[in-house]
Amino acid sequence: MNNVLNKLDLKPIKYEKIGKATIIYTKDKKYVLKKINNNIYDYLNSRNFHNYPNTKVLDNYEVSEYIEEINTPYEEKLNDLVETISLLHSKTSYTKTITNEYQKLYEDLHNNVEYLYGYYNDMMTIIESKVFMSPSEYLLARNISKVFIKLNELKIDIDDWYKLVENKKIIRQSLIHNNLEISHIINKNLISWDKSKKDMPILDLYKLYKKNNLINIDNLLDTYEKNYKLEEDEKKLLYILIGLPDIITNNKEEYLNTLTVRRMIDSIKINT
Repeated sequence: MNNVLNKLDLKPIKYEKIGKATIIYTKDKKYVLKKINNNIYDYLNSRNFHNYPNTKVLDNYEVSEYIEEINTPYEEKLNDLVETISLLHSKTSYTKTITNEYQKLYEDLHNNVEYLYGYYNDMMTIIESKVFMSPSEYLLARNISKVFIKLNELKIDIDDWYKLVENKKIIRQSLIHNNLEISHIINKNLISWDKSKKDMPILDLYKLYKKNNLINIDNLLDTYEKNYKLEEDEKKLLYILIGLPDIITNNKEEYLNTLTVRRMIDSIKINT
C-alpha cells in the first residue's frame, strides 16, 4: 500500500478503515484506497462511461478521489442510481451468439418454482400441525394462498416467456455493476465495482429490486428505459425473477421472523 501511495506522491496524515476501503487523508484532499482483482476503468473509458470517481489503478490497488456526498432524498438517489445504471448498460451493450442457454434457463425457472411450491407446502404442513402458531407462522398461514396463486401464475408466465425466446440465437449483454445499493451512488457517481461482470442487464435491476422490494418496479423501469429500452422478452423475464417468492429464513427473534414474512407477502404481486 505504501508503495502505491509513494508512486502517486500522496503524503498521508491520517488513515481511516471503512469496510474493505481505507480513507487516506492528506493535507489538501481525501482519497479512497481499495485492493482490487481487475481494472474495469479502462474499459469504462473506452465505452465513454465516466460516472465514477476519478480513479487511478496501480499494483492491484485503486485510488479514487473521495467525493463529499450532497444531502439527497432517498427517492432522488434511487432515481440517480437507475438513470446511471441504464447509461452503463446502454454504452456497453452488445449481442452474444448462444446455443441452448434459453432452454437451460427455462428449465431452471420451472425447477425453481417446483422447489418453492414444495418448500412452502412442507412449511405449511409443519405449521398446521402445531397447537399454537407463532405470529410469523400465523401471518404466513393467513396469506399462503397468495404464495401458491403466484407460483401457479409464474408457471404460465415462464411458458409465455419461453415462446418468445425459444428460436432466438442471440442474447443482449452488457457490463453490469452487479452490486447495486443506494449507498453505491454518490452524486451520480457509481462506486464499488468489485463484482462487475458482463451479463444480462436485467440482473442489475433484479438485484436492486430484491434489496428494495417495496419500490415501484414500473416507476423504476420508466426511468431506466429513458436511456435503455428493454425488449419484450427481457422485461417479461425480469418480472418473472422478481415475482419468485423468497425463502423464509428463521431468526432467533420472532419480530424479525414476522418482518421477513410480511416483506415476502408484500412483495408478491398477483395478476388481475
